[in-house]
Amino acid sequence: MRTPLVMGNWKLNGTKGSVRALIKDFETTAQAAKNVQVAVFPPTIFIDQVAVLVEKTCIEWGAQDISTNVSGAYTGETSPMMVKEFGAKYSLVGHSERRQYHNETDQIVAAKFVTIQKHGLVPVLCIGETLEQREKNETTQVVESQLKAVVELAGIKALGNCVIAYEPVWAIGTGKVATSEQAQEVHAHIRLWLSKQDKSVADKVQILYGGSVKASSAKELFEQEDIDGGLVGGAALIAEEFIGIINGAK
Repeated sequence: MRTPLVMGNWKLNGTKGSVRALIKDFETTAQAAKNVQVAVFPPTIFIDQVAVLVEKTCIEWGAQDISTNVSGAYTGETSPMMVKEFGAKYSLVGHSERRQYHNETDQIVAAKFVTIQKHGLVPVLCIGETLEQREKNETTQVVESQLKAVVELAGIKALGNCVIAYEPVWAIGTGKVATSEQAQEVHAHIRLWLSKQDKSVADKVQILYGGSVKASSAKELFEQEDIDGGLVGGAALIAEEFIGIINGAK
C-alpha cells in the first residue's frame, strides 16, 4: 500500500512572515494526518527558515531545483550538497516551468535526476503534456518519452527511489483541473508503462497529480487507484486550501 503524499510547491512566492504563518497554520493538520506524508518546496532563500520551522514536525521539504554541478563558477545555481546539508529530503526536477522558461530538455532533466539521487535526495520527477499535445492525442507519447529519457540514463531501478508527478501543463495555474477520470487514465498508463519495465518499481512508486489541485477536488482525485497524492501549486500558499487537500488524502 502506497502512502498518500501531499507536496506544496511555493514557486517564487513568500516573505519571512508569510512562510512562518503558513507553516504554523497547517502544521497541526499535517501532524494529525498520521497516514499522509506532507512536504513543501520553498524558494531557495527560505530554505534555512523552513528547515528550522519544521525541524520538530513530520513536515518534510525539498528544493525547487538543483544544479548538476556540486561547486564551482556557476553563479546563481544551488548545489544538491548545499540543500542536503540543511536537511532537505526532496528536489523537484523537470517541472514544466523549468522546461518551458529555462529550456530544460528531457536529457537535462535526466542528468539532474541522476545528480539528485547521487547526493542522497529523492527526485520528484515532473512529467506532462501541453494543451497542444493533448489536443493532438499525444499525452501518452509525451509522458513515455519523458520517463524513457530518465530510465535510459539512470536505469529503471532508479525510479523505485523517486516520486513521479504527472502535471498536465494545460491545467497549471489556469484553474482548469483534469477530471478524476482523465487524471486516473494517465496515471494508470504511467504505472502500466513502468510495470512493463519493472513491476516492483511500478507497484512502489508514488505518482502524484499536479494540475491545479484544490481542496474541493482533492478527495475525488486521491480516491483514484493510481493517484497517490498531489503536487500542489497556488493552493499550497493558502493555509485553508492546503489543509483541505491534506485532509482529502486521508
